[in-house]
Amino acid sequence: MGCYVSRREEGMQDDMKVLVIGSGGREHALCWAIAASPLCDEVLCAPGNGGIAEVARCIAIDAMDFDAVVTFCRDESIAFVVVGPEAPLVAGLVDRLDAEGIDAFGPNAAAARLEGSKAFTKTLCEENGIPAAASRSFNDAAAAAVYIESHGAPVVIKADGLAAGKGVTVAQTLDEALAANAAIGSFGAAGSTILVEDLLVGEEASFFALVDGETALALVGAQDHKAVGDGDVGLNTGGMGAYSPAPILDSAMADRVMAEIIMPTVRAMAAAGTPFKGVLYAGLMIDEQGPKLLEYNVRFGDPECQVLLSRLRSDLLPALMATHDGELANFDLRWRDEAALCVVMASEGYPGSYEKGSEIRGLDGLDADDLVVFHAGTARCNDRLVATGGRVLGVTARAAGVAEAQARAYQAVAHIDWPQGFCRRDIGWRAVARGV
Repeated sequence: MGCYVSRREEGMQDDMKVLVIGSGGREHALCWAIAASPLCDEVLCAPGNGGIAEVARCIAIDAMDFDAVVTFCRDESIAFVVVGPEAPLVAGLVDRLDAEGIDAFGPNAAAARLEGSKAFTKTLCEENGIPAAASRSFNDAAAAAVYIESHGAPVVIKADGLAAGKGVTVAQTLDEALAANAAIGSFGAAGSTILVEDLLVGEEASFFALVDGETALALVGAQDHKAVGDGDVGLNTGGMGAYSPAPILDSAMADRVMAEIIMPTVRAMAAAGTPFKGVLYAGLMIDEQGPKLLEYNVRFGDPECQVLLSRLRSDLLPALMATHDGELANFDLRWRDEAALCVVMASEGYPGSYEKGSEIRGLDGLDADDLVVFHAGTARCNDRLVATGGRVLGVTARAAGVAEAQARAYQAVAHIDWPQGFCRRDIGWRAVARGV
């Protein structure tokens, strides 16, 4: 629906500038989609990256410097802010923007606890009958170790707070579990509380919904690949690839997720006086009994955002504004029937130590209607594109099915000249095995 065209038609906003907060592949996808909106005159991004600079004006502002963000919004007459990453959301950037009268997409700090504290979410699930893995929380590693030894393996060890997608260990042996528990302290404040969780067995999926405090609008589903190695083995990462649609999330299963997980959460948060506004991302485990919640994130996934927005036919910006304004009840989105798949290229050594500054070549001419290379960790240096992070590129293709999108994405990967980079070679394997 186009109900938010009225902001311009009524002269409320003569020059629509949108500021996106963040610097990763998710933010590149958001800037790319928002730049295509006829409502938007200019997209700006703080701080952005080498790829985002092609679709938005990048501003050297730290996302956690709230004073600088507010000052910039005032100086530039920013009409709308989209906060991409979890850290500024959990720290209260939207609260600060709201207090300054600046419209922003994303939950306030109280609602962002759904991601900021896994223990908070576990309590909410228990109190509201939301299906999730049984768990115990500990503020002391020694006490957690005693419980782990009595519980046995396999078991899941989690840092309570934000750990850049790396604070989760699926331990198959008791030694692995105890080692993960001992290492939680390396995450600093994020590891001050330790969760020991029963291991759920099934198929993982990512479910997204826009939520305006009361109404939830389901988006298309996706699956990501968190493990660093082919066959979903090795250390957890921020995500090595993703695809959409997810065969396991058919319409019947999506309806169950909305009824059993998303809406009870929305109602519980509203009843507590902390209504959730933004995008609610449910990491799910699905088995023969149905869906169970693994964890919540309070922002678009990365790299799931890349495949979702590649499939979105509707204008993204009005949807984000409707979420902020509490107007999703009569809102709708249109999606492409095609599949989308994203292959993440990362710096050699990731998710461990890796070198920065290696040059990336071969990207010229790759972008097409059915292919976009989203940048996650790049910078322009004297006309050279260099890697600045662990996850660096998200090669995202769209095609009639997942298998075709996979082939198209890896065809593009083969054209990229970056000896210091690597990628998984099996993104989308579950869907391809099903003939999707």
